[in-house]
Amino acid sequence: MEGLFFRLLTTIVTTLVTTMVTTTFSLSTYRLPAWKRGTDLVLGGMLLILSSPLLALCWAAVRLTSPGPALHWSRRVGKDNRLFAMPKFRTMRINTPQVATHLLQQPQRYLTPIGALLRRTSLDELPQLVSVWRGDLSLVGPRPALFNQDDLVALRTRHGVHRLVPGITGWAQVNGRDELEIPLKVHFDAEYMEAQSLPLDLKIMTLTLWRVIKTEGVQH
Repeated sequence: MEGLFFRLLTTIVTTLVTTMVTTTFSLSTYRLPAWKRGTDLVLGGMLLILSSPLLALCWAAVRLTSPGPALHWSRRVGKDNRLFAMPKFRTMRINTPQVATHLLQQPQRYLTPIGALLRRTSLDELPQLVSVWRGDLSLVGPRPALFNQDDLVALRTRHGVHRLVPGITGWAQVNGRDELEIPLKVHFDAEYMEAQSLPLDLKIMTLTLWRVIKTEGVQH
């Protein structure tokens, strides 16, 4: 009887340990800094409130200048390569192929009447402040890849960058934005992962605002 009880206890303990080990190694070992989510909620919330009149204006402008919805929801790759729906003000016509803009033939012909302006000023990104509140995005982090950008996703995964929450802006964006080739973009993403801090995030947000004002790094 004691032998049977001992074997049963051993089986239970072994099962529990195996489950714990498997679960531990299946989860990402990377942990976001404690300050980051708080910064996203506080600063992101303030930006969302302050930009609400501009959000309403852009919404109306998109609806009035082209047929279709004001928002475009694109499938993006988030933390740990999980897909999520990311909103942007629609800058392309509703029949535009779902690929990165630089892969389109003559992308200008797909733009809506105000699409170029929204892209140049980055106003099309404003709805993503809601995604920051939901936790799908951070204010600062690697820009989320499209679901079909396999080369970018694979290289980020190889460098561990996929463990980060993607951002509205990032270290790569202030160092080139659309002008960067994928290997260099991932290099900057990896640099950010190693060096991220609150001062660096504030620096990136400040540089982003400066680049937006100067409309640098936008190809289309």
